[in-house]
Amino acid sequence: MKFDLWFPTASPMTTPGVLEALAEGAEQRGVATVWVGEHVVLFEHYASHYPYAEDGRIPAPSGTGLLEPLVTLSYLAARTSTVRLGTAMLLLPQRNPVYVAKEVSSLDWLSAGRVDLGVGVGWLKEEFDALNVPWERRGKRTDEYLEVLRTLWCDPTSRYHGESYELPACEMYPKPVQQPHPPIHIGGETPAALRRAARHGGWHTFNRSPAELAAALAELDGYLAEAGRSRDDLRITVCPYFNALTPDDVAGYAEAGADAVAALFFAFTPDDVARVFDDLEPCREAAARVVPESPA
Repeated sequence: MKFDLWFPTASPMTTPGVLEALAEGAEQRGVATVWVGEHVVLFEHYASHYPYAEDGRIPAPSGTGLLEPLVTLSYLAARTSTVRLGTAMLLLPQRNPVYVAKEVSSLDWLSAGRVDLGVGVGWLKEEFDALNVPWERRGKRTDEYLEVLRTLWCDPTSRYHGESYELPACEMYPKPVQQPHPPIHIGGETPAALRRAARHGGWHTFNRSPAELAAALAELDGYLAEAGRSRDDLRITVCPYFNALTPDDVAGYAEAGADAVAALFFAFTPDDVARVFDDLEPCREAAARVVPESPA
């Protein structure tokens, strides 16, 4: 079982020193993937409901924000050689897909093929408004943008015609190192997110217990069957997020069907980084002890 980290890049705490210590520790400890999230802007007052907190509020006080994810991963790429670099989640429908394709391809090229692209549809309407991007039909836009990414990454001459985007015949290089393209992971907890994961890539879920994960994967299996795919075709990553993580939990997630567990990594100084790595070491060791089941 893979042991990942989900790192909230909150400023002003996430300094270059913290990122350098994180990169060094992740390499030394055999971490599989470091994941970072995205919000371009945040708000003191908003009506949108954050789905991972009972009060609907994202735990980000006024005066803080997240570093841009692809810039952050580029910084980490230059300081690592083995750890994979993931977005969880990049808010695809509020971005231009051609620029996303170019940025991700460039990062994959410069990191020697270590990028995982996790995408979500977003929950914060006010952020879409600030970007002058429509909130409505963002799910459909996400599906089409994923197809735009694929043609730009895979085809010598790329083109796309859809409801949300029109891409004339063009060429984009360099292509990603990973073939046919970097792995795609879908974030979200709704049936729509599960259906999208069944069609497009892996599933990256947050804040579920092992029992909750097992129930959701049973639902995902139905969507996979409709798409002509199976669990063998995708990676299931779970971030316990606000839930505690123990070695027993790691074993529980594996039994439920997870391929990777992404531990929440809170560190605000370089000294904190070493302490958090030590605190998580029993969980990393538990993940390393998981033996994949043999195919039936």
